[in-house]
Amino acid sequence: MQARILKTLEFDKIKEGLLKHAASSLGREKVESLRPSISFTEVEAWQNATDEAAQVLRVKGNVPLGGIHDIKASAKRAEIGGTLSASELLEISSTIYATRQLSIFMESLEENTDLSLPILKGYIEGFIILTDLERTIENSIDDNGTVLDGASEKLRGLRQKLRSTEARVRQKLEQMTRSSSATKMLSDAIITIRNDRYVLPVKQEYRGAYGGIIHDQSSSGATLFIEPQAIVNLNNELQAARVEEKREIERILAQITAEVAEVARELSVNVDILAEIDFMFTKGQYSHKLKGSKPKLNEEGYINLKKARHPLIAAEDVVANDIELGGEYPSIVITGPNTGGKTVTLKTVGLFTLMAQAGLQIPALDGSEVAVFEHVFADIGDEQSIEQSLSTFSSHMVNIVNILKGVDNKSLVLFDELGAGTDPQEGAALAISILDEVYNRGARVIATTHYPELKAYGYNRKGVMNASVEFDVETLRPTYKLLLGVPGRSNAFEISRRLGLSEEVINEAKGYIGAETNKVENMIASLEDSRKKAESEKEEAALFRKEAEQLHRELQDQIIEFNNERDKLLEQAEQKAAKAVEEARTEAENIIKDLRNMRLNQQSGIKEHELIQARKDLEEAVPTLRKGTKAAPKPKKVERKLSPGDEVKVSTFGQKGTLLDKVSDTEWEVQLGIMKMKVKESNLEFISSPKAVETRPLATVKGKDYHVKLELDLRGERFENAIQRVEKYIDDALLAGYPRVSIIHGKGTGALRTGVQDYLKNHRFVKSIRFGEASEGGSGVTVAELK
Repeated sequence: MQARILKTLEFDKIKEGLLKHAASSLGREKVESLRPSISFTEVEAWQNATDEAAQVLRVKGNVPLGGIHDIKASAKRAEIGGTLSASELLEISSTIYATRQLSIFMESLEENTDLSLPILKGYIEGFIILTDLERTIENSIDDNGTVLDGASEKLRGLRQKLRSTEARVRQKLEQMTRSSSATKMLSDAIITIRNDRYVLPVKQEYRGAYGGIIHDQSSSGATLFIEPQAIVNLNNELQAARVEEKREIERILAQITAEVAEVARELSVNVDILAEIDFMFTKGQYSHKLKGSKPKLNEEGYINLKKARHPLIAAEDVVANDIELGGEYPSIVITGPNTGGKTVTLKTVGLFTLMAQAGLQIPALDGSEVAVFEHVFADIGDEQSIEQSLSTFSSHMVNIVNILKGVDNKSLVLFDELGAGTDPQEGAALAISILDEVYNRGARVIATTHYPELKAYGYNRKGVMNASVEFDVETLRPTYKLLLGVPGRSNAFEISRRLGLSEEVINEAKGYIGAETNKVENMIASLEDSRKKAESEKEEAALFRKEAEQLHRELQDQIIEFNNERDKLLEQAEQKAAKAVEEARTEAENIIKDLRNMRLNQQSGIKEHELIQARKDLEEAVPTLRKGTKAAPKPKKVERKLSPGDEVKVSTFGQKGTLLDKVSDTEWEVQLGIMKMKVKESNLEFISSPKAVETRPLATVKGKDYHVKLELDLRGERFENAIQRVEKYIDDALLAGYPRVSIIHGKGTGALRTGVQDYLKNHRFVKSIRFGEASEGGSGVTVAELK
């Protein structure tokens, strides 16, 4: 990619935005050197890496990338025998810690999420964790870069000696400052330091009172900073201890540096991996800021952007557009007056291409697609060159000539105001010729122009689509919405009328325009109105469809849940009944056993065969348990061709329904109660065909005796049983299509009435409830209006 193109399409500003998200100098260096790739394989790998980072950030919010430093130079210097400073060693320790934290972070991701992160995992597995070196540095140097006392026994002893000697020096000097003569001879009763030695500020006239060495004097010369003779030896001891301390510190740093040298190559490997990880998460953070998505990639020159937003325009101002190029239409010509929006569209397509080929996600909806081009050419903006004495037209033509030298079928070409800056008729002719040439070479091209001659170009050339940017005549401002398939039209008359120009002048101006031009303008206006209406109806239809699909899913879930719960309750009830019978059978066995013993012992008149017969009767009284729908035997299918109107059983739901229509080779549309759904033919079991004279309803309700009453009598029922009956009854009534039902609960204590009404108030398909009228039963009856 040419550097001029990157600047023209403002790719450098994208990199500026990226830099703000880099966690270290390693990531910043990667961003600064970032350029789009023309290798499809490389672009695909970069996009996958960015997508992994975006996934992690969506789940975790952030990644532990703090404390990373570029320590390759320090590692190299250690390897060739140099000695590292304490701060350099601290950076090495911090970087080792960062690699360890990232390894722990990856383990947590694998344990607590189901994300597939092969690229990040590969990077983390490439780390060489140098825990021993990290621990050595931490135990020897504090966070401020000071070598700790515990770095060696000798250093600890020297530090103790330093503190002891320093205390003795200060003690002697403090005695001097507190003496009776100190007020007279000292400028100030303080202890200070000059040339790393403790001194006292002595007045000039008393310079001989303390003896010793003069180290400095004040600017006025009235005060001398003297090291008294009494502490010279102690100061000498202090200086000697400091020299020894410095030598020991240098020895410790050299020793640690030697350890660094042993793993210098491992440290360099870690730094390279950290740079890649920082870079991929820099791109991920930027994508999060832009609300970007991973685009699909292709090598066929096809671009399909869904709700694309220019990344450098503020979110509150940007207008999202759908843009498609390279499928049926390799060329787009955006016509219309210079009202704004056309150049933004060009730059959006070009910048999205560069971003995608640089591994960045694009601010568009999921499912957007971009192509990987070998060349991106652009002629955008005012190219007038004062230095070269070139006019705007000449500068544009210089660029276009250079573009035509390199255009091929792997190119994306962007022309802004093609042919502008010269005679309109000649400029339009040149524009058409240039567009034909680029199209014939197989390139993908988007061009903007305000020449009316190019409006017909899109209709007369196969593979070329007209487009325009919408203009709101009411507000006299462009909406910046791209209209594919609709050429731009002049709004001069409408704008002039809005601004107050008289109708006489406007009508006279219209008379100077040919009939064909007016006809084309009216056609374009009609197209715009039809498009707006179609878009509105499309959005409304999409909303209805979404709501219907949601209701369909909810009803399916409710039917499945209802059947499962019903089977579960039946199975529990049968198991409970079986248990009771088993207990009775056991008790009966014991009674028979006792009777037999009585007969044997007391010569009773009970016969043996009577006892056997009694036991057999008891055994036959034990019911056979129902094991639920899974264990129930499948009814034998009737092998016949299904037809609309047949009554069938849907085996997956255990419900009966009516066939409405065959929607495909393997699926039927079936009416189940109030709901229609698509069911595979393999899940349908034929029951019967409709009678010739029978008009089947869409919904068939099968209740007791195939009939649902309009009222439910709960008098005498226990509360729990009553609520269960109400629940089932409301479901049956809904399936039967009843608008209202009556629940007879009686008056009594009012507990049953309150419970029933509370249940009905919370039922999703009950519109309202009321007490019955006097003729309906009064307060002993609740009438429920159903939805």
